[in-house]
Amino acid sequence: MEEGKESVKDLVVEVSSSEVSIALMENHRLIEFNKESVEGHSLSVGDVYLGKVKKLLPALNAAFVDIGDEKEAFIHYLDLGLYFNAFDEFVKRANPNADLKGMYSHIKIGAPLEKEGRIEKVLTPGQLIIVQIVKEPISTKGSRLTAEISLAGRNIVLLPFADKVSISQKIASKEERRRLETLVKSILPKNYGVIIRTAAEGRNAAVLDAELMSLIGKWESSWKKISTFKKVQMLFTEYSKTTTILRDLLNDSFSNIYINDERIFEETRKYISLISPDQEKIVKLYQGREPIFDHFEVTRQIKSSFGKVVPIRQGAYLVIEHTEALHVVDVNSGTRAKNKEQEQNTFDVNCYAAEEIARQLRLRDMGGIVIIDFIDMETQEHRNELYKYMMKLMEGDRAKHNVLPLTKFGLMQITRQRVRPAIEMNTLEVCPVCHGTGKISSSIVIDEAIERKLAFYVKDKKMTSLILKVGPILGAYLEKGSLFDPSIIAKWKKKYKCKLKLETSSDFTVLQNEFYDEKGGRLE
Repeated sequence: MEEGKESVKDLVVEVSSSEVSIALMENHRLIEFNKESVEGHSLSVGDVYLGKVKKLLPALNAAFVDIGDEKEAFIHYLDLGLYFNAFDEFVKRANPNADLKGMYSHIKIGAPLEKEGRIEKVLTPGQLIIVQIVKEPISTKGSRLTAEISLAGRNIVLLPFADKVSISQKIASKEERRRLETLVKSILPKNYGVIIRTAAEGRNAAVLDAELMSLIGKWESSWKKISTFKKVQMLFTEYSKTTTILRDLLNDSFSNIYINDERIFEETRKYISLISPDQEKIVKLYQGREPIFDHFEVTRQIKSSFGKVVPIRQGAYLVIEHTEALHVVDVNSGTRAKNKEQEQNTFDVNCYAAEEIARQLRLRDMGGIVIIDFIDMETQEHRNELYKYMMKLMEGDRAKHNVLPLTKFGLMQITRQRVRPAIEMNTLEVCPVCHGTGKISSSIVIDEAIERKLAFYVKDKKMTSLILKVGPILGAYLEKGSLFDPSIIAKWKKKYKCKLKLETSSDFTVLQNEFYDEKGGRLE
């Protein structure tokens, strides 16, 4: 086991025409990986909707709610929140001619809902209610909702229709707690509550006020939608995954944030300047020739980390299986050399495995029940040490979790908060040329096939500037040349009198090739 040291974090953001991929690196090792679509919007934790009650379930004390998804969302009575009646009154009274700001501040929060109340006494089919996603659709289940709306910022969490100021228990100083409470209460408008987060410790009034006004502005921007369009719709979404990661994780250990898109770069820089002005300089625009994920070795780590079999070190490996009910991880020593006594060797392998498993849980966002089959150890001392080590490794995980000691069969059980489906990536590639048949066209004519496409775009489409993206092997072949024998790429440029840029990507298979326009849009 290695002693933990202060980690250095880098955030690498790759923006393409269809999606934004975000990789969190810790000491140059991939820890978290997220993707979000550029086109359209998928249901995400934190999104707020104006939903319609479809069906009451008195037996479960719950209801199904339509939020525009094919699968109806679910809300339990206890998830309505203490002050649901205030939200309900606001929705009913909102109209295009109303002074919404004045109306909001004059609504009486009133008495909280009874804890032992019944859903049928509060909701009726067809009723419009404001809801927030707390759990994304998983498998056949729809989203899980709450009507207790919250807007999370870096330093504070805004609570509409609440009358409380809560402070993180991690802020130990009584003087600081008193200062923050007094400060926030002095700038907090009526009918708003807040939770002061740990990151707010030491922050001045200007920073907290700016963030509070930003969150209130976001909440108030949804009012027009409620008043004008009395129908099922999304009111507002959480920040992008990039800013969400920064909001929750940003600290002094972040050294760089690399982004390959100018628009996202500016958005992120502005967000950093709002939540932590002294760290604005760590946001950097990547303008290198090779793809950003290739440059920072993210692609290679994705390929090696998302398979069914995950190598650890010295021949040991994990086998990860996903089922409907749980995730199963099997630890194997493989061909690891037995240079120590067997018991110590087994303990070492299990510790290496624990390190990788803690990383895999975050990387794949595996939630629910996780069963780990460690290699059997004879001594209780080693079992206890492994349990304590796993507890320590899981401390950096943002998701709520619970780790149980090893059973007598060598199994460890972990429960981890499940708010979205686990990330699954197919690391086995289907050849784009043979489509899985096992037979491909002769590689000697691949340049002719590419040239035909080039001629089509230049002559028929009248394009003068193109980007050709290929795999590393094909790229080396096309660029091979000398003073007296120019490369194939050079010959094409001269022949077709066009600007042709060659880019290589390790994501591409042997003969895969694609053309893009000068703005990076893929050509069909």
